Amino acid sequence: MRADDLRLDEVTFRPAKANQTPGDIVIVGAGLAGLFTALKLAPVPVTVVAAAPLGEGASSVWAQGGIAAAVGEGDTAERHAADTIAAGAGIVDEAIAHLVASEASGRIADLLRYGVPFDRDLEGHFVLSREAAHSRHRVVRVAGDRAGAAIMQALIAEVRRTPSIRLLEGYEAVDLITSGKGVEGLRLKRNAARGNGIYELLPARVVVLATGGIGALYRTTTNPAYARGEALAFAARAGATIADAEMVQFHPTALDVGADPAPLASEALRGEGAHLVNADGRRFMVDVHRDAELAPRDIVARAVATEIAAGGRVFLDCREAIGARFPALFPTVYAHCRAAGIDPVAEPIPVAPAEHYHMGGIATDDRGRTSVAGLWAIGEVASTGLHGANRLASNSLLEAVVFGARAADDIRATVGDGRDLRAAALHPVGGEAQLDLELHDSIVGELRDAMSNDVGVVRNRRGLTSALIRLADLAEQAEGDTQLANMLLAARLVTGSALLRTESRGGHFRSDFPEADPRQAHRSFISVATLREIEAGVAASAVARISETYLACDADQPCAP
Repeated sequence: MRADDLRLDEVTFRPAKANQTPGDIVIVGAGLAGLFTALKLAPVPVTVVAAAPLGEGASSVWAQGGIAAAVGEGDTAERHAADTIAAGAGIVDEAIAHLVASEASGRIADLLRYGVPFDRDLEGHFVLSREAAHSRHRVVRVAGDRAGAAIMQALIAEVRRTPSIRLLEGYEAVDLITSGKGVEGLRLKRNAARGNGIYELLPARVVVLATGGIGALYRTTTNPAYARGEALAFAARAGATIADAEMVQFHPTALDVGADPAPLASEALRGEGAHLVNADGRRFMVDVHRDAELAPRDIVARAVATEIAAGGRVFLDCREAIGARFPALFPTVYAHCRAAGIDPVAEPIPVAPAEHYHMGGIATDDRGRTSVAGLWAIGEVASTGLHGANRLASNSLLEAVVFGARAADDIRATVGDGRDLRAAALHPVGGEAQLDLELHDSIVGELRDAMSNDVGVVRNRRGLTSALIRLADLAEQAEGDTQLANMLLAARLVTGSALLRTESRGGHFRSDFPEADPRQAHRSFISVATLREIEAGVAASAVARISETYLACDADQPCAP
């Protein structure tokens, strides 16, 4: 079975089960998607599980651009949807794009009520930025490049004031507890601050996954260290369908200063007129795309990667377009540059592509439901069909709040007013066997290298096959290490899907299939069972190739092992 043999209309998205499981609504993840969903559910009781203290460890905090919304004069939701569909390279769910764009203004109003201080001019109008592939200035921002941090600060304050929200900070979800009826709870692991390695079970009637992306699977990423893709793995093991897993977006302008994670040089810099230049000072993007630096991210990322692969470096030159205004307009980027010893007012910023956003994820419907009863997914961990093969800039925060609100409405309709819900107690169940930390770190390093080298900006059959075989081998070595098992399964799902899509489309570029294939202009779907079929086929092919090599050898022409 090929991953793309499954169609969206064959995926059954299931609500919570009918029986009243003891426990409450549990939201895993404390970024924008998780906190917004919790607030929208109030006063229905919820528990939010956060791996780090609120405000730490969430990609939302680092978001620099803002939220895309057609709230400017002359702009419309229809134009916003059209830009989203165009950027998504032929596989956007158009109904979802129109739905999200039409609900954007209402979610901006919600954020204003929660106290988010969006930038306004003297007349009270939003100050809007334009980012790549948008036809209008429509990115609502805060203090230039501080949208994510400001939004999260406002939501965290509101969450802490809301009595219906219980916080479990310092816990990571490592697996779902399921039965034939659906989700029954979660298996949590305390982080180092709470006794690393100790597991606890948390019963739940409803679980909402809002855990973010997969950036930590790559050597260079703009994501926090917690973005390991684990929820993608344990949802798939529970039977959830994974959609568009091969579609990974690489941001073209992460600061190339050796930091992990790599600080981001916001796309808004290019929106203000900053230029990309190579080591010779030549502005190379004008020869690549008619929109030059404001071309879709996948095109810019490949162009930057090509320049670097040729042995040069790439720089973002902000001196003429922004100059002395830099510290005031982009204080976050300015601080990152100064910390790295760079003065962006006076010198170009060295940049390189970095894994930034996963368009793929757990397949959901227009209410955030997955194919597992009792399980919803919101934000980057989900795949709603909005982003297609290439996310339109600043649509990610918008998707989080639109689907957070829609999932909250759906869950409330499922559980009622919440009077029959109760906060479930944690049940300690001990820890896993003592792990070899040196081996753990070594395997993580090999995993990140394999993903960056073979499942990165440019891919091909040889590299993807090699990566899939290596990842499967690492999974055997990692037996007993739950975190590694989750990371490796997530990486294998991405790699297996990338191997099956024999074309180039959006964030997925195959050098051996450099053109788009109209026959593959649809979303892809994969399950654990499908992945195993792919891996079995790859392994069989590898054995066959080795056998053919040895059969062709004789005493006069020996073969190397």
